[in-house]
Amino acid sequence: MVVWTSAWLHGAAASDDVLDALQPWGESHEVRAADQDLATRLDLPGPDEPAAGPALLLAALRRSGASGGELVLPVPGDVRGLGGANPFARLALRTGEAAVLREAGLGLVPQKVAEGVVRWTVFELSDELAPAEHLAIGEAEHGMSSAMREAASTLVDLDIAKHRPGVREEIAKTVSSRPQPPWPQDVPQRPLRILQRASEVEAILWVATDDAPGGALSASATRARTEALRPLFDSVRAARQASVAEMVRVLADRAGKH
Repeated sequence: MVVWTSAWLHGAAASDDVLDALQPWGESHEVRAADQDLATRLDLPGPDEPAAGPALLLAALRRSGASGGELVLPVPGDVRGLGGANPFARLALRTGEAAVLREAGLGLVPQKVAEGVVRWTVFELSDELAPAEHLAIGEAEHGMSSAMREAASTLVDLDIAKHRPGVREEIAKTVSSRPQPPWPQDVPQRPLRILQRASEVEAILWVATDDAPGGALSASATRARTEALRPLFDSVRAARQASVAEMVRVLADRAGKH
């Protein structure tokens, strides 16, 4: 949503392309404002009204002066980009992802509310939202690679990295089960490659933390594994956010040159 919406706002994608790009994440997408005052201002359904389609959201973003988005991936202990304790932050933390449209003062949080149905709730952002932290794409890529090496070394030292039959098939199945969205034509290839790599590493992490039946670790070994893998989880999140930010930046720069 962040990349496609930014591409559309900068004239690099048609609205129909944005709507089509949402399909891998859910067959149906619906939109509501988080409160009635915001609903009235944006001409969107309120929290107690029937939801609208995402085309109405695009129109609202355009009227609100949005020019680009930011991906936020909050986890307990790291809620940067959410602007403190507020309804937007609480829902974003519960779902683990959100889009911030800073110029418009809006935040979007997706939720799966039924099989094949994704609901986007639109929030008004608080004035206390801190500026986005910039992480260079090269630094994000290097950080993820370094974290992978350190995690592998630590797991070997702890004698936790043991052979697991069928692990390659498990990883391949996890990767293939995730949505494979299309991308705007003008997105740069390097951040796209890093984003795809981050998704693969994340799949490996989930398989690594899912004990096979009969092969569960002791409590102390589980804690040691969690500590060893936490920096890698963090680096994957950072790589995903940096990749999306770089795509949005390049799309905006290219639009400004035309």
